[in-house]
Amino acid sequence: MDIELIKTFLEVKDCRHFGKAAENLYLTQAAVSTRVRQLEKYFNVTLFQRTRNNIQLTPAGEKLVPYAELMINTLRMAKQDIAISTEKVAHIYIAGTPNTWDVYIHDAISKIYSNEPQISLIAEILSREQLTRQLLERTLDVAILFDPPKVEELKIESLHMFNLIPVTTFNNKVTSPADLQRYIMIDWGTSFTHWHAKEFSDISIPAIRTSTARIALDLMLQCGGSAYLPDMLAKPFIEQGKLFKINALPIFKRELFIAFHKENENEERIIDIKNLLRKDEPEAPAIMSPQ
Repeated sequence: MDIELIKTFLEVKDCRHFGKAAENLYLTQAAVSTRVRQLEKYFNVTLFQRTRNNIQLTPAGEKLVPYAELMINTLRMAKQDIAISTEKVAHIYIAGTPNTWDVYIHDAISKIYSNEPQISLIAEILSREQLTRQLLERTLDVAILFDPPKVEELKIESLHMFNLIPVTTFNNKVTSPADLQRYIMIDWGTSFTHWHAKEFSDISIPAIRTSTARIALDLMLQCGGSAYLPDMLAKPFIEQGKLFKINALPIFKRELFIAFHKENENEERIIDIKNLLRKDEPEAPAIMSPQ
């Protein structure tokens, strides 16, 4: 099978539009349609439901997605391993869930980049399910996440503990969750969600829900709002008077973990990275600090 057929399938899946997929792949729309038909012929199934301005995966298409992603990731890893086989460079693929980037990985990557010149990094944002699957498939070396999977094949270690503090842009007295204005619910993982549901049963419906602190912070600074943010992220904005800490509401302690496969061939390098990440307290990424 031509691997380009798989790449085209994934691009259409992401774009949900043949024309946009064609633009991204520098192909004609007819070429994209032809490739999808070839793939459908190969598997003898229909991969997409095609209606006007609405391209959706069929059940068969949904089943193909993880296999297609595995094929692309495996091929990419093979190319990189072959390319660096004659060089003294370790290739490390690191990924995390959206909010781990906001509070930790941005800072972590800069440390690795500065201190480990013999490590070639690939860094991405993935869902918790993708992280677990790729760790088990060994196409991912290191995962940084809040709720690690309890899987025997993986090594899970605590990396950092930080406080999530309630903050707001409104300088008014808050004595209970019901007093919060324009509350933004940020996804800080399963344990936070359970705690939040218990402690904030009387809170009003969130103005918005998001998986990244960056989106919440931008909205708060531009339009006003309230949310739970990491202390190191909120501190500079509190000092400048752009955010106010809500002392009447509780703080939530959140633990961050590092995960990698027990039989990863780069374990020595991964341990070096883990120790490097634990050296200092992470700071708010420069892109999220007040200007």
